[in-house]
Amino acid sequence: MSYQKPAGLGALVQKCQPGFALPRDFYTRPDIYQHDIKTYWNESWIWVGHVSQIVEKGAFFLFEYGHESIIVVRDGSDRVRAYLNVCRHRGSRVCVEHQGTARVFSCPYHAWTYDLDGKLRGGREMGPDFDPAQYGLFEAHVRVFEGLIFISTGANPPDIDAGLDQLRPLVAPFDLANLKLAHTASYPVPANWKLAIENYMECYHCAPAHKDYSRSHSLKDPASMTDELVGAMQDKARAAGLDTTEISLPEQSGGGMNFYFRRYPLYSGYVTGSKDGTPVAPLLGTLGGYDGGTTDLQIGVLNNFLIYSDYVVGYRFVPTGVQETDIQVVWMVRGDAEAGRDYDPDTLIWLWHETSLDDERIIRVNQEGVNSHHFVPGPLSHMEWGIQSFYDSYLGMIAPSV
Repeated sequence: MSYQKPAGLGALVQKCQPGFALPRDFYTRPDIYQHDIKTYWNESWIWVGHVSQIVEKGAFFLFEYGHESIIVVRDGSDRVRAYLNVCRHRGSRVCVEHQGTARVFSCPYHAWTYDLDGKLRGGREMGPDFDPAQYGLFEAHVRVFEGLIFISTGANPPDIDAGLDQLRPLVAPFDLANLKLAHTASYPVPANWKLAIENYMECYHCAPAHKDYSRSHSLKDPASMTDELVGAMQDKARAAGLDTTEISLPEQSGGGMNFYFRRYPLYSGYVTGSKDGTPVAPLLGTLGGYDGGTTDLQIGVLNNFLIYSDYVVGYRFVPTGVQETDIQVVWMVRGDAEAGRDYDPDTLIWLWHETSLDDERIIRVNQEGVNSHHFVPGPLSHMEWGIQSFYDSYLGMIAPSV
């Protein structure tokens, strides 16, 4: 499957109007989808997991998007590393198990064997002039931020460190490094990945589409975020040891990253994201109580988190085809919490399971409408400002010279 830059891409980008949705071709053309993977996904930082998934040396898991597969492993020196799951011989997948523990990675095709540091031990029957040192696994860039693992397969990924440095003191009270995965779920949707991202980037749809979410989250209606509601949360947040500083670092022209951190209030009677508003798990980190708020955290457009006082939800919208996206949701609780004793899994996941089912439905019908040859991009609401930020990022990376 050879790669070719999409024909007429420059002209298509020129058709994009600020403040309007993207033209139909961006959601329907296979060549643009392949270009998205090569230029946007491969060159971005992607949240792939948490250090609690690979505690022991040799522990690994796979993360996959598009046609790419990444091995994330804790090597013999206790370092988190990531490799392209592509044998340097003839390209076979080296690792075929989704997770486990290994001393080496051995290709199932011709038994080329790689150490945990990615070096090739040797190739069978390759002759005296063969140099194994030239054929180690391709290594991806890795950053571990407060236990969250990010990778990039790009040659020169955007700067992530400066933004992470600003976020670090804000997230410190949650002790994200000492979380564990309590539940993961997948919600496949027959839609282009960009429609899934766009849906997450705005809450214009929240009131009509998310009845359960809207009972508790003031984000669904900016007018409801009164000074009284916000001020009450901020007072409780300070008492609990939280900093409510808001960070919004827009992407810089030429392939930078955007970072977003905002604590906003839940409605009265709700201290966390749950069916009845009551706690669902032990308080995170060093928090001294519930402030009745939740935090939106974004580390690049592709990596989104909601941080309540007692649990964290991570969202990914992983492309698997032109109009196939895997909505992946991960629930995390403090590392010493035990299911059945400290939290009930069904109670924990209820809100964001129901919300994700809603999202699957509305994104699916969105794609069905966009597929129409009569679709014409309409104007964005002021509540959809996040979508325009995504467009600026996306178009700048897929067509930087346009």
